[in-house]
Amino acid sequence: MPSSNFYTEPTRIKGQGKRHSQDPLPGLFECRQYYPAPFTPGKTRQNDGGLDEEDSHFKEAIKDLETWKTKAERADDVKARLILEKLEEDDAKSKAQQEMLVCIEKQDECQKEFTRSFNALQDEILKLGKHRQDLLDKLKNHQAELEAKRAESIKLKQKFKIYVQIPDTEVKFCCQNKDEREDDSQLIRGVFSISQRPTVLLQGGQALITFEEERVASQILKIPKCSVSCDNSCLDTKPEMITMDPAVKFEVYLDVSRKKLKVSNIPSTMSLERMADRLEMSFSKPSRGGGEVDCVEYDNNTGTGQITFLQPGVTESLALRGKYRVDLDSEVNVQVETIYKYQLCKFQTFSGSPKRTILLDDIEDIEDEEDLQDHLEIHFQKPSNYGGEIECIKYIPKGEMQAFFSL
Repeated sequence: MPSSNFYTEPTRIKGQGKRHSQDPLPGLFECRQYYPAPFTPGKTRQNDGGLDEEDSHFKEAIKDLETWKTKAERADDVKARLILEKLEEDDAKSKAQQEMLVCIEKQDECQKEFTRSFNALQDEILKLGKHRQDLLDKLKNHQAELEAKRAESIKLKQKFKIYVQIPDTEVKFCCQNKDEREDDSQLIRGVFSISQRPTVLLQGGQALITFEEERVASQILKIPKCSVSCDNSCLDTKPEMITMDPAVKFEVYLDVSRKKLKVSNIPSTMSLERMADRLEMSFSKPSRGGGEVDCVEYDNNTGTGQITFLQPGVTESLALRGKYRVDLDSEVNVQVETIYKYQLCKFQTFSGSPKRTILLDDIEDIEDEEDLQDHLEIHFQKPSNYGGEIECIKYIPKGEMQAFFSL
């Protein structure tokens, strides 16, 4: 029986196992058609077995064809999907490249801005460092000035300090002022005037000469150098003006209470009210020299108190003792003293140069002290040497001496 069916044989595409740009799916197959020879009438198959074998091959070929068509369709779908994905990836790649370029530009701008900021910050740091160094230098200079001022202040304080032991002086009561009240309870008042005499410190090889007239001293000071003739030699001395050390003068007003007494060294062994009561009772006993108490003040923190009596006179007698026996938990001796107030008034300080006294400096010790002093006195008494009458002269060959001047 003639048949018009054809036979297809799958064959592998050229370039099997290799990827080409136009063939995204490697290893695909293409179908080639093989047409059987035309049927010739009068000719028959040699046997039926060959026909059945041919039909089976044909059916298998058709099945393979369908399979390969399905695979081809799937491959086309995969190819289309891959192409779309490739296009999408290309777009994403293009966008990523653009974003990367933008980021690179931003990075360059940020780097430039960072460089500018860093340079500006470095300049600011250098300026601040220089300013700090300038401030440190100024601080060092000010500290040096402060130390110098402190040293000068200490020196001036030492000059103006008074290290004088005031001697005990007997005071004689003459009369009572009419302006004062006759009430016995008034304060004991005193006014003390203290004046310091100006001084000059003489060193070895110096002499002081006081003339009777200011004119003579001013003439001698105009001479740069004086040559004094001695027995066997001649010495040169230089006259100079004297600057006296600062001196002070002031008054102290002192008021001493006749009714109030200060008590100290009180032990804190009881409450404030009980302590005040015990003090009042103790100082009210006439047998111990006390008297009628007006009021009591007590400070528990300092252990001191103040007793005010109604009548004057008790305070003076107790203050002369210095101690008093007080009944607390037991008998205790406390210190007592008068209460006084003082005020510094009319404080004056002055410094200057005497007009009739000159200083002779750089005197060589070539003779005995008295002889050399006599030669100096004779020389400066002569009018031919611009001298005059001398009131006082003192020569110091060695060591130091304090010279006092009267105001």
